[in-house]
Amino acid sequence: MAEVGRKTARERILETAADLFYREGIRAVGIDTIIARSGVAKMSLYRNFASKDELVCAYLEDIGGYFWAWWDRMAARHPDDPQGQLVGLFTSLGHWIGHPKFRGCPFINTAVEFRDPDHPGRALVIAHKRRARDRLRALAEAAGAADPDQLAAQLQLLMEGAYAGGQTLGSDGTGEAAASAAAVLIDAACGRPRQG
Repeated sequence: MAEVGRKTARERILETAADLFYREGIRAVGIDTIIARSGVAKMSLYRNFASKDELVCAYLEDIGGYFWAWWDRMAARHPDDPQGQLVGLFTSLGHWIGHPKFRGCPFINTAVEFRDPDHPGRALVIAHKRRARDRLRALAEAAGAADPDQLAAQLQLLMEGAYAGGQTLGSDGTGEAAASAAAVLIDAACGRPRQG
């Protein structure tokens, strides 16, 4: 049994892989590098992850968990105000895009590296993006958008563009522009300016 506060081999491997995959790219990072940086034995890595693909999937599931927890924290700041939740989501996204460690959306980055539709990581990317669209649509409907499907599609496209712009343009106003564009789209679709 691991000591309280001490990370398991699996946690160390996953944390190391997540950092390297996000900063350097999945294909650029070899298993030997992950083993060396995490300080675990090769056997320990393969006991926890049967292949690099399995490690990639665990990384995406882990990062997805952080993403949904972030989304839920944003929503909790605007209880009973779906329009405020949508605007808050893009405001917070703008802050992340401006962060010096921002390297784009890990799901988009993975999709670029793994174009094969049969790759298990690609399936997780698609599921994540569909879930985001579903959540945007539910908020758009709750906010009273005349066409929730259209607003969800527009906001998701804006979000994806903000991720790309943040990578190419850096913190040169991309996050603020995405947040203000989202507010305009949301207000227009819902037929009223949000309260507060």
